[in-house]
Amino acid sequence: MPNIVDKDLEKAERDASPSRFPEQSPDQREALARTVTASSSSSSSSDGSSVAREEIGMSRLRTQPDDNTDLERHATALSRIQTARSQHSATVGASLKSRQSRKPLPEFGGGKPFPPPLPAREEYVVEFDGVDDPLHAQNWPLKKKLFTAVILGYTTLTAAFGSSIFSAATRTVAGKFGVSTEVGVLGVSLYVLGFATGPIMWAPFSELKGRRLPLVLASFGFAVFSVAVAVAKDLQTVLICRFWSGFFGACPLTCVAAVFSDMFNNRTRGIAITVFSMTVFTGPLLAPFVGGFITMSHLGWRWTEYIVSIMGFLAFTLNILFLQETYPPIILVEKAEELRRRTKNWGIHAKQEEIEVDIRELMEKNFSRPLRMLVTEPIVLLLSLYMAFIYGLLYLFLTAYPIVFQRIHGMNLGVGGLPFFGMITGQLLAGLFIVLRQPGYQKKLAANNDVPIPEWRLPEVIIGGAAFAVGLFWFGWTGYREDIHWIVPTLSGILTGFGLLSIFLQALNYLVDAYLMFAASAIAANTFLRSLCGCVFPLFATYMFDGMGVEWAATLLGCIAALLVPVPIWFYYRGAKIREKSQFAPTPKLIGVSE
Repeated sequence: MPNIVDKDLEKAERDASPSRFPEQSPDQREALARTVTASSSSSSSSDGSSVAREEIGMSRLRTQPDDNTDLERHATALSRIQTARSQHSATVGASLKSRQSRKPLPEFGGGKPFPPPLPAREEYVVEFDGVDDPLHAQNWPLKKKLFTAVILGYTTLTAAFGSSIFSAATRTVAGKFGVSTEVGVLGVSLYVLGFATGPIMWAPFSELKGRRLPLVLASFGFAVFSVAVAVAKDLQTVLICRFWSGFFGACPLTCVAAVFSDMFNNRTRGIAITVFSMTVFTGPLLAPFVGGFITMSHLGWRWTEYIVSIMGFLAFTLNILFLQETYPPIILVEKAEELRRRTKNWGIHAKQEEIEVDIRELMEKNFSRPLRMLVTEPIVLLLSLYMAFIYGLLYLFLTAYPIVFQRIHGMNLGVGGLPFFGMITGQLLAGLFIVLRQPGYQKKLAANNDVPIPEWRLPEVIIGGAAFAVGLFWFGWTGYREDIHWIVPTLSGILTGFGLLSIFLQALNYLVDAYLMFAASAIAANTFLRSLCGCVFPLFATYMFDGMGVEWAATLLGCIAALLVPVPIWFYYRGAKIREKSQFAPTPKLIGVSE
């Protein structure tokens, strides 16, 4: 019924003022219908949430005054309104059905009767003032966006840096506390386990309270627990505090990409996410040689954590002083607060303020839904397995590189970490490659009415997958003998680094484009699985390379990488058909764009 009313209203408006509403092509109408459908299917069990949306009038009532009708019907304005409604209906506690209570209402107090309800509640809901509202993060000046991106890039780099700097000190820590090296490696594994569990809290927190608050709290918690590791008197304190450092460090990995989505549109978001991904992956590779030189010096292993804590406190200071809210629903909450204070009209509110936290919804939308998508969605499952393998190898290299360059080639802790710059170089080249391909992607996007086709992201994944597999074979068969110069296995890192970033970045973009409003759940499932692999892989790496030899261990990993290359190829050709059968993934149509 609401859809019929919407169509009748729109038809009446077009008949009354044809000059304001130029005729749309069938393709444009289809794109708009797809947007509305995506926003209204925010829950897989749609009965309850659709009833709730009917009760609050989200699908029927207009949200702009009459004199702003042109803005309301502007494509960007429509898209943002539908996005806001999707965010509202998909957020924990947005379903009114889940909050129904059989308890009698308490008395209003003071002998007063209950006041009448607001005459037209939607009229009291604040909105953005058109397409160019300066409050919306996508309309911020470029300098402000870049400054925010630098702050958050540094925060992310700090969390990633902290994950691996401890790897250079694992033998020293194991010797100090009288345990095996494998137990010392738990300092890295438990940190990455924190990466796996942290998003369970930080993702819904950022949807309910915005991006700024969790990032400020997490950067402070990260710095505090890093200090706790540095001053720890026993091994259990070191390991527990390393886990909590990872738990708080997971927040920027969870929220920063969302901030970039808030600030940048489809045309520029790809470059922003590229920079973010490079900080995620270069951080763990920059840290080992820094940690090695610190551990070798008179400072000792504890200063590997003091350095991280100093970086963390700097990130906290930058975030609390300069970071502004970017999440549109919370920006509207702040706007409503100001309007209430200045007008004394206490009925003014934002949609986000109608939300009440509900534990059942919390579990469903942020735990059971990601796991359900992981099991039932072939795209989520296979890409998550691929990315989990890649991410696990990133942390496995923290053990494999010392075996090759320190044990076989006789380098010390500090110098033995410098070959990681081969992988860093490969990642920089991958980032450059993706950026150079952006103009072609943007042309196709513009030709398709700014509706992204997810499969456009996959050629880089395919190329990167082939490069990654070749790099593993190269590393294994040139790194197992001392008489082969150390530069040869170092150069293999160019291919592995190139493949690692190409696969991770574009596969992540593919998940976002494919699942749109359910992208957070798809990424949560992906993050959980890949962080588990990042946690487990370092624990068996030493046994694997010692038992099989460097060359055969790398061959095994290279064969697995080669077997995974057909996954993105299959999705490139069959992804649209697979998504048509999905209950979570809308399927945009191609509008006159050649592949």
